[in-house]
Parts: sequence; structure tokens; C-alpha cells
Amino acid sequence: MSSVLDTVLLVEVFVTLFVIMDPVGTVPIFLSLTSGRSPAAARRAAWQAVAVSFLVITVFAFFGQQILSYLHISLPALQCAGGLLLLLVALELLTGNEKEPTAAAGTNVALVPLGTPLLAGPGAIVATMLFVQDVDSAATFVAVALGIVGVHLSLWAAMRFSLPILKVIRESGVLLVTRIAGLLLSAIAVQLVADAVRAFIAGEG
Repeated sequence: MSSVLDTVLLVEVFVTLFVIMDPVGTVPIFLSLTSGRSPAAARRAAWQAVAVSFLVITVFAFFGQQILSYLHISLPALQCAGGLLLLLVALELLTGNEKEPTAAAGTNVALVPLGTPLLAGPGAIVATMLFVQDVDSAATFVAVALGIVGVHLSLWAAMRFSLPILKVIRESGVLLVTRIAGLLLSAIAVQLVADAVRAFIAGEG
């Protein structure tokens, strides 16, 4: 079995990306960004966000180092950019100004900020690029691939089955969830920027 699948690496990839991408923590943010939409539109946003995330992760898995080298972009710079983008979204959620741009954007909420940088953010991209460096056989390749697919299935399930929660908590609950999501997103964004600044100071940027 080990010649077909490296189970240790599979578990390591899945657990690492699960913690970084946090399917459970995505639920309140997904509910707040899709509030006021029909169930069909919300379901469509769920799978579109997962599809975008999977595409971004896959592209960076195969070509990430080449892309960053060609554009002369360091990993801390990518991390800082993702943090600033998330901070803008968090401020909209906290101040209650998210409804107008969300409605105007239509399904684009599945692209930004859900698909990237929330799901396929700097942390997940960097972790995937590091795991790809360990691929030296068919068994390790299958393990990394299955780990990535498994995490994205978990993300889809978390967002897909968050819709019944929306029916229970109603509009007032969505407002509360939106504010909490904005607070959590702002904390994530500040942490990303702080880590990037530390990397720049350490000469890694």
C-alpha cells in the first residue's frame, strides 16, 4: 500500500491545510457574505469559492515558485497583500457597508474574498508549495493530491450545510454573525500583515 499511497504524508497534508484553511471558521464569514441571497445563489457561491480555491492552490502547487520568481515577488509580500485585502473586507463587515458592494458584485463574492485570499490564502499557498517539494514518487504525489482534495471537500461541506443555520438564526442572527466575522477577519488580516512585516525585518522579503 505504501507504494501506492503515502498515508503519513496524506494525513500531514490534510491536517495542516485543514487547520490553515479552517472550514469551521469559514462558516460565519460565508453566512455574512451571502446574507440576503437566495439558497440557490448561496449554494452556487459555496462550490464556486471551493473551485476557485482549488484552482489557485493547484496552480501554485505546480508553478508557484516560478510565478513568484518571474514577478520578483517574495512570499512575505504575497502574505502582506492578502492581509490587506482581507482587512478591507473585514472593515466593510464591521461597519455594515458590505451589503451594497456584495449585491453589486453578484457571484463575484465566491472569487474574492471567499475563494481567495480567504480559502486559498498565503498560508495555504506556502504550505502547499512546501509539501510539493517533498513529492519524489507516485505515492507521495497521490498523498498530496488527495490531501488537497479532501480539505476542499471539507470546505464545501461546511459552507453548503451552513445554509440551514441561516434559516434558524434569521436576520438578527445574521447581523450578529456578520459583526463577529468582521472581527475575526480583521484579526486574521492583522496577523498576516504582522507576520509579513517580521519576515521583512528578518531579511526574508
